[in-house]
Amino acid sequence: MTAFEPLRALNKGEAFVPCDAAAVSFKAQPRLADLLGQSQTPRGVYSAKNARYGCRTETETAAQPTVAPRGHTEAMPCENRPVKIVVADDDELMRVIMSAILTQAGYLPIEAEDGVRALELLTEHRASILVCDLTMPGMDGNALTQKVRETIQDRYIHIIMVTGRDQQAERKQAFELGVDEFMGKPVDKITLLARIRIAERLLKHEELLIEKNRVLLEAQRTIEQDLMDAARAQRLILPPAEVELPCCSFYSTFVPSSYVSGDMFATFALSNGMTGFYAIDVSGHGVRAALLSVAIGHLLTAEYFESHSFAADGAPDPASLSRALNQRFCDAESDQYFTMFCGIIAHEDDRLHFCHAAYPSPVIVSSARPPRSVGTGGFPVGMFETAEFVSESTALAFDDTMVLFSDGALEAENPAREPFGEDRLTQAISAARLQDVKSIPAAIVAALTNWRGRDILDDDLTVLVCQRRPRPHEI
Repeated sequence: MTAFEPLRALNKGEAFVPCDAAAVSFKAQPRLADLLGQSQTPRGVYSAKNARYGCRTETETAAQPTVAPRGHTEAMPCENRPVKIVVADDDELMRVIMSAILTQAGYLPIEAEDGVRALELLTEHRASILVCDLTMPGMDGNALTQKVRETIQDRYIHIIMVTGRDQQAERKQAFELGVDEFMGKPVDKITLLARIRIAERLLKHEELLIEKNRVLLEAQRTIEQDLMDAARAQRLILPPAEVELPCCSFYSTFVPSSYVSGDMFATFALSNGMTGFYAIDVSGHGVRAALLSVAIGHLLTAEYFESHSFAADGAPDPASLSRALNQRFCDAESDQYFTMFCGIIAHEDDRLHFCHAAYPSPVIVSSARPPRSVGTGGFPVGMFETAEFVSESTALAFDDTMVLFSDGALEAENPAREPFGEDRLTQAISAARLQDVKSIPAAIVAALTNWRGRDILDDDLTVLVCQRRPRPHEI
């Protein structure tokens, strides 16, 4: 048993071990008594307020007050869970002194005689506070600090380094390696406890942040799963990528900028032999825009489309559909609106009847004529109650290809923040049509990806291609 074993036994909360007063050097007694807030007896025996540390005679034992239990809530920083602190110093007396101070304050000191052992104890006991001397044989304080920062990544270790007053250069190096605070020698009880309590508050704050982040991450995972489910549900409303209808074929792609999109489109084989279609783009992005687009998609069935897109005499009038939707979705308390292009293809006379409600102008390409844009703009749907919508018509021959696209295609920017624009888009459409009409949607996506230099778009992208086919009697 060394001269300090009785003190260590007391630090651990074990019974007092009587010993000769000479077991602890006379030189160390005043320092230890002063640090622990105790008085030194003439015989070299310590008499503490809580009668917890030191050696005493049988007479003094009877005179001492009852020791407060270790779990006393006023002394315990964390009730029933004392904070573990690794104390690393090659000087055994210094370790005992600091351990005594910490134990008296309700902490759980764990002694290490060098840096290597300190690193092992930090891992073994999962302590988050380290008090270490700068000068130790083998792995000194700086090497220990560097090793802690490199190897312990699952939690933060608050490092308090004990240095001499004349070790300023070493302190600078230690600070750069990751030491949090410094204490000068000789160790002062008030300073040590102040540093420990600062570290404890910081670590408790970090624990609270970790717990809050855990809750937020769990909520984020739940939201992401809900959004993925919503994205799958939204895609189920959309038509397949290839749709064959009488006298025309449709090819499409749908690329949301987020999980869900404010874009919606559909195609219909109408009862009178004509073909109907529409494409919308709700203002904004994300869930709010997606909710409105899905609401429109549920509403705009083939029956609804047909019942609202013809005049009383049976003539195509897609503007009446836009008016009906504007009346339904124009809300003074909401700032949402949507752009739209809806059309009816009359195959008997090769005409496209359409209403243009601020959606990007579709492009029609053919073998005989240069590409041309369709539409004159118009007002968005749901923005103004008094907005006027007009039905127009243009030729759409059996070999013509019409391409609709949302503004995500026109506004996609390259790293220099230059938009892709209508001219580049038309060139991409024309080049793809020469290869295969079916490839147009994929070719547009590839052109935009190459233009931007990355896959993710800032806005939702919809491409809907309509390829006219000859009527049965023309084959």
